[in-house]
Amino acid sequence: MTVTNLRPNIDHWQERVDMAATFRWTVRLNMHEGVANHFSLAVNDDGTQFLMNPNQMHFSRVTASNLLLLDANDPEVMNQPGAPDPTAWGLHGSIHRLCPQARCVMHVHSVFATVLASLEDSNLPPIDQNTATFYNRYVIDEEFGGLAFESEGERCASMLSDLKKKVMIMGNHGVLVIGDNPGDTFNRLYYFERAAETYIRALQTQKPLRVLSDEIAEKTARELEDYPGQAEAHIREIKAVLDAEGSDYAS
Repeated sequence: MTVTNLRPNIDHWQERVDMAATFRWTVRLNMHEGVANHFSLAVNDDGTQFLMNPNQMHFSRVTASNLLLLDANDPEVMNQPGAPDPTAWGLHGSIHRLCPQARCVMHVHSVFATVLASLEDSNLPPIDQNTATFYNRYVIDEEFGGLAFESEGERCASMLSDLKKKVMIMGNHGVLVIGDNPGDTFNRLYYFERAAETYIRALQTQKPLRVLSDEIAEKTARELEDYPGQAEAHIREIKAVLDAEGSDYAS
């Protein structure tokens, strides 16, 4: 029996359920930072109202009902009870205020993406299908300015103007991924971490890389963008596994 409709009286319930599932699965994959890092999801037309995880709550305890509902244009957010983490507000609030195309934003310090972000050259060459997924579809931030308070968040938001590029490799920091909804965004986050792992492990062999041509890399990226239903199936199956295990994510 599915548990995804127990609290339909709370606004944006299905969006909350999908978001909560991605937090739980991020823990399952050990891509989390305990009580740090944040995911957010816009819930109004212009993207300025958004759901986000509570301040200092472990990803494994996030549920559909305890997600915060915030307004990026509200100057009093940080002065109210239950205020979000200030760096989360600085980064996610700025992106939702300035980048309406970023409906969902996921930022993590996952191991392989962060290793990539720590290299002098943080480019991800197309050496397999997963790495080719991101060919010419990421931006590298090479101006890390410390914790992502509001000015740093606004600077990061300014780098997301190219609609084709939905991944930011945050130099000396981690990775930030945007998308249309939780399933789309988490799918992209998952495969970016897999792609980064493939590349880092290939570098560890110290042997020459077999790099795809620009033509084939772009063709592969376009084919994967057009591949039907993968992100939808991914989030559906994550929720199915959590439901079967009796998880309380959808409570």
